[in-house]
Amino acid sequence: MSLNYIKNFYEGCLRPPTVIGQFHTLFFGSVRMFFLGVLGFAVYGNEALHFSCDPDRRELNLFCYNQFRPITPQVFWALQLVSVLVPGAWFHLYAACKNIEQEEILERPIYTVFYIISVLLRIILEIIAFWLQSHLFGFQVHPVYVCDASSLEKAFNVTKCMVPEHFEKTIFLSAMYTFTVITILLCIAEIFEILCRRLGYLSNQ
Repeated sequence: MSLNYIKNFYEGCLRPPTVIGQFHTLFFGSVRMFFLGVLGFAVYGNEALHFSCDPDRRELNLFCYNQFRPITPQVFWALQLVSVLVPGAWFHLYAACKNIEQEEILERPIYTVFYIISVLLRIILEIIAFWLQSHLFGFQVHPVYVCDASSLEKAFNVTKCMVPEHFEKTIFLSAMYTFTVITILLCIAEIFEILCRRLGYLSNQ
């Protein structure tokens, strides 16, 4: 019983009922995760170690780095990927428990509505992530960060910090924004595909 549920859940996640959904899974699962897992670590892996302020003191560097990065980009993007996976995972878990075949999802209206809701939730989560990313990291990484360190020690007041590999980080940021936009567009296209196929089923009846 449980093995059959797991098998159905696994197949549902890997092979969504739409062509665009399958492409989205490929794009999401391979390109985006590879980009984040491999290149993200290469670009951001040692950022805290090379982040230096004037004067170059450990406590000042740590204080200003925490101000510069309230959350590390790798953690933020990992949370984004997981959160965007949740709606689809819940739907496919529901389908696995109900023994719903992938072909039935677009044939029965109630399943189609649930699936569209899961896609809409993905779009909403991606938009929220885009907005949060723009507020947390901006659209460009500048080579110098001005840190207000007065709460650490009044002698520091405002100090300048050097951001390592700022140009590479700007390119990486742009790529992550692009991935988010592409994912949103794929989700919108998937909804149109679902509606067109539903109209096709209705016209054939």
